[in-house]
Amino acid sequence: MTQTTHTSASTGKQMLSEQVYTRLREAIMRGDHAPGDALKPQDLAKEQGVSLAVVREALVRVVGEGLADRLPNRGFAVPAYSDRRWQEIAEARRKIEPVMLRMSIERGDVDWEARVRASHHRLTRTPAYVPEEGEHYSSAWAEAHRVFHRTLLDGCGNLVLLETFDRMWTASELARRWSAHRNPHRDGALEHRRLEEAALARDADTAADVLTRHLTQTATGLTDCPHHEPTNET
Repeated sequence: MTQTTHTSASTGKQMLSEQVYTRLREAIMRGDHAPGDALKPQDLAKEQGVSLAVVREALVRVVGEGLADRLPNRGFAVPAYSDRRWQEIAEARRKIEPVMLRMSIERGDVDWEARVRASHHRLTRTPAYVPEEGEHYSSAWAEAHRVFHRTLLDGCGNLVLLETFDRMWTASELARRWSAHRNPHRDGALEHRRLEEAALARDADTAADVLTRHLTQTATGLTDCPHHEPTNET
């Protein structure tokens, strides 16, 4: 095999692996695989018409993002609602992010204020749900949501803390989607507006308190029973 042929084959395998990973990640995010569902490499390989090696590589990547678990002698599975990691991530975020927000309010300049306002405006103007993306919130809204929270905190100016936020945000994305789906009557828009208002008013105490409660609501949504509309039954 020539070097050119080997390189071409390697590039093709990488592209295929990326495609399988992207499809698998999107399927988990859409809720095609329910919490606790097994992710069987043989079935996934057959469905996508690829080798087991390619599927396993994709599964290892989603495990690294916290979107799947690798179970000893049992293969792979989507995490469960009750997985302790969600509460541990939420606890870490409640300890770190309010501190970062206080730092942003103290250090952020006029440009930071403008970016906070702009990111909140984009969030409010982005549809949270679109039919073609299933029952969980849209990818466009998810990105606008991430940018708003990241912008609130990046006024702190500490790159190490911001990198920590980025990792925790990625690790908790699945839990956020599940929590929103289980609690459809939660007024997240109001929570975000209060966050913006407190930050721009330079009211660090209120902003930190609103953010802490905002993060707690998401974690609680995974442990409480889903809210249902009241009925006339007795």
